[in-house]
Order: sequence, then structure tokens, then C-alpha cells
Amino acid sequence: MCPGVQQVTSSVREWFNLGVRWFHVFAGIMWVGQTYYFTWLDAQFSKLEKKATAGAPPASVWMVHSGGFYAVGKKQSLEVEPEQVRWFRWEALMTWLSGMVLLFLVYYFTGGLIDTDVADISQGCGIAIGLAVLAGGWLIYDLAARSLVGKSEAAFAGFALVMTAAISWGLLHALSGRAAYIHIGAIFGTIMTANVWFRILPAQRKMITAAAAGAKFDASLSAQAKLRSKHNTFMAVPVVVLMISNHFPVATYGNTYSWEILIALVLVGWAAGKLIRSF
Repeated sequence: MCPGVQQVTSSVREWFNLGVRWFHVFAGIMWVGQTYYFTWLDAQFSKLEKKATAGAPPASVWMVHSGGFYAVGKKQSLEVEPEQVRWFRWEALMTWLSGMVLLFLVYYFTGGLIDTDVADISQGCGIAIGLAVLAGGWLIYDLAARSLVGKSEAAFAGFALVMTAAISWGLLHALSGRAAYIHIGAIFGTIMTANVWFRILPAQRKMITAAAAGAKFDASLSAQAKLRSKHNTFMAVPVVVLMISNHFPVATYGNTYSWEILIALVLVGWAAGKLIRSF
């Protein structure tokens, strides 16, 4: 390839990479912002419900923004047509899809995935490992969340920590440090997206169908959607720090204690998620 064509190709690739990153970050901002907004809103309603007296009308949460006042109420029945209900789903999917494009661009289509000083494996083998942990991470998480372990917050948190530690240790001994860090973040992101599309949305569809028919919806559906949404709020903070870790190699993946640092960052992220939920 002549130098001129190679330069143009490199420039196009660079702009495409920038465009996808821009899209990915902004989609993530919208998704995470919505997640924490509804987490805060739900917490406010919980406080109001505890203070409410018997027979009192449902309370509203009042807010001020963009030159107006907003009163939001929580309903147990559907008072509009199902098609008028606003769903929050595309932000999650767009964030995940653009993240997967970046994973292929930055790691699977380049040499950033493998470090022969860590493990002398082929690019194809590295890609297979990367995709396997994404799918396997979701399956392990989902099975655990639906098992007896998932019924105890402490037990589930302990299980999640052990699995995160084990998978991250394995990845740090199979892929480059940078790729290992980003794949742990990608596992969390995949779980979060799968929660939205495979667990939260189906439960909400059943709730809307029941409400539209005038029937009382199964309370377990609401509880299931709420639990998965809660899990997402805990994973969001570690995902962000793992996304930006590639800019700080000395402090993170390039450090002698990269595994311990990764686990510490995840724990700090979970603690931050719990703190944010308490506001």
C-alpha cells in the first residue's frame, strides 16, 4: 500500500474510532443518568410512603428544572394506553453495541489484546477468551441472581466479589493488562444491558399487559425488575473507572499489583454505588 493511501486509511480509522467513542460515552451518560435518576426517585417515594398516613392520597415528588415545576407520582395502575408509556431501553443497547464496536476496533482488530510476556497465545485464542467471558459472565451472574444466593444481599455480594476476583485473575494471566481491565468492565456492561433487555423489560411488559387488562399484576415482577435495576446501579461506577483505566497504566493495569488494584477499584465502585443510592 502506498504511503498516501495508508495515511488516508489511518486517518479514516482514527476518525471512526473517535466517532464511536463519542457516541459510546454519550449513550452511557444518558443510560447511567436515567438509572440513578430513577433510583433517587424510587428512594423519595419510599420515604414518602413511610411518612404517609392511612387513607392519605398518593404523594408526589416535586422538582424544579429548566424553568418549570414538575410533580411526579407513582402509580400502581395504568391510567393511559400502553403505547403512551415511555420506555427506557435504547440507551442501554446503544451503549453496549457501541462498546462492542470499540472492543473489536481497539483490541480484536489490533495488537492490543495479547501480551506475549503474559501468555503466548494467538489473537484468535484471545478473542475467543474475551467473548467467552462476556457470555459466561452474564450466565453465571444470572443463574446466581435467580438462585438462593441471590435472595441474600450479603451472600450475593460475596459471590460476585469471588467471581470478579477469579475472572480478573484469569484474564490478567491470559490477555494484556489493558485488555484484562477493559474486559472486566465489558462483563459488567454486558450484565447490565442483559438485565435491562432480558429481565427488566420482560417483567415490565407483563406488568403493562396486566394493568391494561385491568388485572392486578404480579408483585414479584416489580420486585424482579427492581432488583436487577439495583444491581445495575452497583455495577455502573466500576464500569466507568475500568473504561478510563487505559489512560492510567502506571496506576492500574501496568502496576505490579494490577490484580489487587482492580479488585480494590471494583470494591470502591460498589461502595460508591451504595452511597449514591442513599442520597
